[in-house]
Amino acid sequence: MKETFYSNGKLLITGEYLVLDGAKAFALPTKFGQNLVVENGSNKEIQWKSYNFDNHLWFEDSISFSEIINNVEAKIETVKTTLTNILHEAYLLNPDFITNSDGYKISTHLTFPKKWGLGTSSTLLNNVAQWTKIDPFTLLKNSFGGSGYDIACAQNNTPIIYRLEQNLPIVEKVEFNPEFTKNIFFVYLNKKQSSKIAIKAYYNNKNENLAENILDNNKITKAILEAKTLNEFTHFVEKHEIHLSNILELKTIKEIAFPDFNGVVKSLGAWGGDFVMAISKENPKEYFTSQGYETILTYDEMILQE
Repeated sequence: MKETFYSNGKLLITGEYLVLDGAKAFALPTKFGQNLVVENGSNKEIQWKSYNFDNHLWFEDSISFSEIINNVEAKIETVKTTLTNILHEAYLLNPDFITNSDGYKISTHLTFPKKWGLGTSSTLLNNVAQWTKIDPFTLLKNSFGGSGYDIACAQNNTPIIYRLEQNLPIVEKVEFNPEFTKNIFFVYLNKKQSSKIAIKAYYNNKNENLAENILDNNKITKAILEAKTLNEFTHFVEKHEIHLSNILELKTIKEIAFPDFNGVVKSLGAWGGDFVMAISKENPKEYFTSQGYETILTYDEMILQE
């Protein structure tokens, strides 16, 4: 028997870092994602293959059921040890997929380049959770950690507002389809940013004004979502970027890399890598390619819309 599962990628537009402490985050699922194909196998093991968007095999290994059940702590973190840990946590939540099976052949296929940072891990976690019939937010909490907004995007085909209330995920589907989406572009910064490192830096810099900062974030997020004109949207996006810059005590990406850009550039998710959102009255492709950034996607090319 063959089963296929699919999950969407994600972009975090507002609420980065603060979402970990209960702030509202505006997030968009992407047209890009990852699937997971499960077939019956043998030898009480999982034969695993992972393919990049171009069908290039980037990981292949076998993981025995005993490795999954016992999950001996590895001295060095590898793709296999990370995957084994995910499957071990899934096993603890629902052992049936191991105890009732002779083995599996599993393959995963990304529809975006792995280095883009659109959710290689979150789409995998959500797919594994679907397959093993467990709660993906619990699996995330027990493995990688994080706010879970990326899991919410993996499951939803519309824009969402996401927040944590008493550590439980609250997902609200919202409408976001203003005319000025034609002025929104997504630019890849040619480097992947580690969420773990970025989250650690946030906790180190978090100050005593957290409640006030969350309140300000929520007001700005609401204003961004309700913006009727490009000028309004641009104003509040810039305000959000400055607000977080002050909290993190970091310069904005525009200050660092694009000071002469005629428009707004906003970090998305982990500051310092992956994609940024550029808002411009004119198509900014020529500007960014001249700066060495070749991957520029329009809103329609990137964002999933039902």
